[in-house]
Amino acid sequence: MEKETAQALKAFTERYCDAWHAAHGSWPQSEDLYGVPSPCIISSTDDAVFWQPQPFTAQQNVHPVEQAMEIVVQPPIHAFYTTQFAGDMGARLGDISLTLLQTWSEADFVRVQENLIGHLVTQKRLKLSPTLFIATLESELDVISVCNLSGEVMQETLGTRKRTRLASDLPDFLTQLQPVV
Repeated sequence: MEKETAQALKAFTERYCDAWHAAHGSWPQSEDLYGVPSPCIISSTDDAVFWQPQPFTAQQNVHPVEQAMEIVVQPPIHAFYTTQFAGDMGARLGDISLTLLQTWSEADFVRVQENLIGHLVTQKRLKLSPTLFIATLESELDVISVCNLSGEVMQETLGTRKRTRLASDLPDFLTQLQPVV
């Protein structure tokens, strides 16, 4: 499932970059990532960076999350966070608008793992089954996550048991995404 996840993520990233090229005539641009070092940066303006995905060069797993939480993380999550460095990407799944989270650099990868640990600690404290987030939604209370028990992708409301199944697995979810630029 790791290989399928990596292939689906790369395919979506390619669709996203192609859509950005078609709409703007350039590589994707981000104002939010301006001033944040990354191997993805290909040029900058006064207030934004242009980026393109780059091969992931850090440790290709989220073992620190597993060690901190004493759990085994679903293999597709390892692949999702360690396939590439890239900027976050806008997407749509049906009528759901989301931002697909990506690691921007090795330093960002450490931050992402710390956030995943914090998310899992909160779930454990609330006696909720473990999920690992992969995307944000407009509402700060909702995220798209992967259930660490089943591998299903779901929309969940943070701190509650409210979860809606979106896809049977991560590769299926990524394949269904449409870029929003």
